[in-house]
Amino acid sequence: MRFALQRDGGRDERPVYRQIADQIQREIESARLQAGARLPTIRELARSLGVNRDTVSQAYEALAEAGLLESTVGRGTFVTTRRSNGNGHGFQPVFPALVERLLAFERARPRFGLAKGAIPLHAVVPDPALYPADAFRKALSRVLARGGPELLLYGETQGFAPLRATLSARLRRTGLEVGPEGIVLCHGASQGISLALRLFAGQGDAIALEEPTYNNALAAAHAQGLRTVAVPMTSDGPDLAALERALSRPDVRLFYTIPTFHNPMGTTTSLAHRRALLEVAHRCGKPIVEDGYEADLRIDGRATPPLAGLDGSGIVVHLCSFSKSLFPGARVGAVIARGPCVDALLALKQASDLSDSLPLQAALADFIECGEYDRHLARLRRAMRERRDALLESLAKEMPDGTRWSAPDGGYQVWVELPGAIDTRDLLSDAIRAGVLFAPGSQFQHDGRASSALRLSFAMAGPEDLRTGVARIGRLVRERLAGDEPRAVGVHV
Repeated sequence: MRFALQRDGGRDERPVYRQIADQIQREIESARLQAGARLPTIRELARSLGVNRDTVSQAYEALAEAGLLESTVGRGTFVTTRRSNGNGHGFQPVFPALVERLLAFERARPRFGLAKGAIPLHAVVPDPALYPADAFRKALSRVLARGGPELLLYGETQGFAPLRATLSARLRRTGLEVGPEGIVLCHGASQGISLALRLFAGQGDAIALEEPTYNNALAAAHAQGLRTVAVPMTSDGPDLAALERALSRPDVRLFYTIPTFHNPMGTTTSLAHRRALLEVAHRCGKPIVEDGYEADLRIDGRATPPLAGLDGSGIVVHLCSFSKSLFPGARVGAVIARGPCVDALLALKQASDLSDSLPLQAALADFIECGEYDRHLARLRRAMRERRDALLESLAKEMPDGTRWSAPDGGYQVWVELPGAIDTRDLLSDAIRAGVLFAPGSQFQHDGRASSALRLSFAMAGPEDLRTGVARIGRLVRERLAGDEPRAVGVHV
């Protein structure tokens, strides 16, 4: 099977993975590849074509989703013997370029589904064992009993007024002066990111983001047809000189930042850095989207005021969420803005989904007002402090010389930079076989390039699992640095 690939700059605008998939599909449709034929392994084909293994993996996954290929663990990838309809082919949709780019981005993400029983150091999702399910169920029952059928109607686009009033009071205590009228409730910080980007940037525009940065912010940019400009992260936060160069460009419309418990780095910027960043934004006349999704998860020290609390001009749009501090199923977040930005956000949200879930928003308001949320936070912080300390102690004990990592004072994540030229995407394959998961640094890069860094999360795993998981990763890194083949441990995945 021969391939003709057009790389960057060629006439073919399709992603390389799509070119590979389409050429294999033509071979199948022409019967040059028969049902049951075995395809080269991902590693073999990637080597012969001179592409990354992720590219071939995306091509095979696209063909599997189309029903043309099937994989069997331990045997390989084969042309399927099943057909979806009488003529041998199912409907093959043709997606616009924007959707194809988003699909390419999503398919480049690591797949953890086969790693059953592995230690989960990859997910920034609170441990279900710590959810206050009974207390929240009681709050939901109370509000349904009080609200009756009216609570089951569509709500206001801006969200449940009592919850906005409650959030306003809490935000004021952090230094962010905002009334209920400046809060737009949404489906977690994820929808908040999408709304905030659409507020200032349209298809074809560019936005500045930190590098590394939250991968779902990159996904939101791809979904809206936005170009991204990387602002390097330093130990103090985003490089302010690079930021000013980016925001001085006329095509760059905003800057997205996570100053508190950065994802993936876990770092928090100082008050002085925040003030300097605001000065840059004002000089350039460009808005800031501040993601405060983990702001309630401080473990140590005193909180630094959010950017939005330090700015009185309205140049900062602030995002917050309960998905990490309570549980993801609440699907409650908020966008905090001022003046005409609020009206524009409401118009965007009305066009998107009309309104959110009134029962969940009402239950959350009750849950906060009766004190259960703060009691839950106290328990959660104790558990997270123990887990963070176990993770940091294990890194100091198990990782080879030259490894560097962050020491967060809150949130769920630690950023680890490995010595040597280790691609943590390849290391992840070894780690999955060893029964431990992590997030490779490439998924937080604008271009998905290879990275020797990784993100470890202490959200889902207890102290003993954290120690075991770090020990396994440390062993794999040492073997890589020594040039040895990694040895599997006795974990079935």
